[in-house]
Formats: sequence, C-alpha cells, structure tokens
Amino acid sequence: MWTTLALLATMGSVAADSGELTLKNIRATYGFLGAQRHDNQLLPGDSYFLAFDIEGLSVEEDGKIKYSMAMEVTDSKNKVIYARDPNALEAYNSLGGTRTEGMTYVDVGFNQPPGEYTVNLTVTDSKTKAAQSFKRKFEVLPKSFGLARFMTSYDGAGRIPAPSSGVVGQFLYVNFAAIGFEKNAKREPDVRLQMRVLDESGKATVEKPLVGDTRREEVGENIVAIPMSFALALNRPGKFTIELEGTDRLGKKSAKLSIPLSVTEQK
Repeated sequence: MWTTLALLATMGSVAADSGELTLKNIRATYGFLGAQRHDNQLLPGDSYFLAFDIEGLSVEEDGKIKYSMAMEVTDSKNKVIYARDPNALEAYNSLGGTRTEGMTYVDVGFNQPPGEYTVNLTVTDSKTKAAQSFKRKFEVLPKSFGLARFMTSYDGAGRIPAPSSGVVGQFLYVNFAAIGFEKNAKREPDVRLQMRVLDESGKATVEKPLVGDTRREEVGENIVAIPMSFALALNRPGKFTIELEGTDRLGKKSAKLSIPLSVTEQK
C-alpha cells in the first residue's frame, strides 16, 4: 500500500567540523521545493512531502558530504507498515555555510485505511556515525473526491521540480491530479479541472480560467487518478495565488486547492 522515496538535495552546504548534527525547520510541503503545506491530512492517493534542514555533517576536503537516511512509517498502534533501510547519500557544500537540505516523501496508497500515521526518519553521518531523528504525524482521511499530488515543475512532464516562485520571463507548469471520483455503469469518469491565478487583491489575472475536461473516451476503465498539467507564464512581478478547482460531475462533488506564487523581476 505504501511506496516511498527519500532524497537529499546535492546543492546544500555544510562546513567542516561544524559541530553537533541537528535537524531543523521540519515542514510539510507541496512536492519537491514546493510551498509549505499547513495541514497534515491526506486523501488516499495523495503524497506527503517533508522538507528539513540538516546541520553539522562532516565534509571532506573536496567538499563531499557522505551520510545515510532511514525511514519507517507506523500506524496508530505503533505497528511498522513500511520501512526503508539506511541508504547511502552524498551532497556537496557548493555555496559554503553550514546547512544541507533534506527531503523525503510517502505515497499514500489508494486503498490505505483511514487513521493516524507517523513518519520516523533518521539521518546518520557516515564519517562520525552521529545520528539524529525526528517524527512527524499525518492523517489519512476516508476516500473522497479531491485534488492531490500538487507540484510545480520546469517541464510539462513534471520531471524537473521547481519552487512555486520565479522571475519574470520564466515558464512554470502546474501539475496535480483528481482522485476519488465516481464512475458510471461503464466505469467511466466525468471530471472537469481548472486553474486560475489571483493577484494580491484577489482578482483573477485573466477573464477565463484554463480548463481541462476528462470524459470517458480519454481514460481507461481502471484509472484511479486523473493527472493534469497547466502552463503558467510569469510575465510580471508580484504576489499571486494559484487556485485549482476540480468538479466530479457524476459524484456531484467539487474540491479546491490554493498555492501561493511569488514572481520577482531582475533589474
């Protein structure tokens, strides 16, 4: 029911002999490099991302950092339902300083029972064997229609993660999926997904939203998630909000998701 992937970014930094190993600034995010997620409630089929700062790892003379990370997921009865053994990782202190960025995520299965779960993560310095851990609880809700797996990227396929920010002249792609939708007697869904962008005053930046319709001729009968990707041109600076909306026309349900977007101008 669970799949997971644990990665640490290679663009972080740490200083030699920087002291005690610590894990700080632990937060849930919307995808890799994404905006902070302020709730820990997920529908079956969503992904739970955690980002954090690592300070105090050993660094070699060539700037290489070696460490490992292990993770397990337990249920409300403290039963281990997923475990990943320590895997060897590397990073570089390319920019100097004392910090390396860490990230991990858990994909929640579409049939995962509702309830409270806990991510237990441990980082170990491969040279000194110093280790630090943290725990973070999240809740899996009962199955329902919703929007999940939000991530911004630099490419339409969603293979190159991007923050929900940028500079004037860039293009971003907004990726997400509809889950928990109803199907008719022929196992066919009927879902509409749309995106609009609001400015700092809450006004839509264009008159009509971008819309994608998914009907029976476009999907297979066994589909459990409907992915969608919208292009986003960053043509002016400002603080904006990406507002996504999905409508399950068979189930007569709708869902919304709002993500902040920041655009700066190079001068």
